[in-house]
Amino acid sequence: MTRLPNFLIIGAAKSGTTSLYDYLNQHPQVYMSPVKEPRFFALEGEKLNFQNPDQAINETSITTFSDYCSLFDNVTHETAIGEASPLYLYSPKAVERIAHYLPEAKLIAILRNPVDRAYSCYKHLIALERFSFAEALEQEDKRIQQNWAHLWHYRQGGYYYLQLKRYFDKFSPEQIKVYLFDDLKAEPAKLLEDVYSFIGVDSSFIPDLTFKNVSNNPKVKSLQNITNGHSFLRSVAQQVIPYSIRKNIAEKIRQWNSKEFTPMPQDTKEQLVEGYKQDILKLQELIDRDLSHWLR
Repeated sequence: MTRLPNFLIIGAAKSGTTSLYDYLNQHPQVYMSPVKEPRFFALEGEKLNFQNPDQAINETSITTFSDYCSLFDNVTHETAIGEASPLYLYSPKAVERIAHYLPEAKLIAILRNPVDRAYSCYKHLIALERFSFAEALEQEDKRIQQNWAHLWHYRQGGYYYLQLKRYFDKFSPEQIKVYLFDDLKAEPAKLLEDVYSFIGVDSSFIPDLTFKNVSNNPKVKSLQNITNGHSFLRSVAQQVIPYSIRKNIAEKIRQWNSKEFTPMPQDTKEQLVEGYKQDILKLQELIDRDLSHWLR
């Protein structure tokens, strides 16, 4: 008998969900899906055709219920079963589908200052991004109309009140826990103790708390090691990938890893803060947290 998740990490993107997934995955009473972001509840039944330069989301997302169920075939003794798909917070479709398939599930959201989150998304995609951050923000509406994936929605991804309100309207407040990215960085052990208690596992367990900051692009650094080093994978790549393509990929990776990001332009930051202001003020009330530092 297939056991489905009884908790989900629903977002937000670039807010520490990879770290949280890793910490939870270490707990002996927790089973996390081997695919970190199946995105099933956001993309069920869809023929994926996102138009952004990076096509990985079209290739790695789970869109059928049978394939989603198979992610949990290896559950044995674990009492907490979960997965982490940051797209769920942003996707209006995900709320209804989660309510349909997993009406009793516990939902975990971790939120980052939306201005910082937007810039972090931009930096994450810089190898594929053709514009400055300010220019990319100007392109956003056009990209959304052209069906670019959610990670490219730098500004729109940060309206957390609108996104979370859908969940509070559909689920009992007791099913929802909202944390801040700042808390995860400052006191990860304390946050995890609360998360473990929330999902019903031993809260005294202490995982390896090495911070898994995906903004540092570890996957890209690994790729650079492959392109520059003497690894087995490099030898295979030399046999199957033409030299001109390998050279171009290696140069892109080197540029990405060596890129030193200047602080966000002050006028761009001020525009974003002003744009998020009303959403942040409403979010404060919804989650009962002081978010005034996000408005500075």
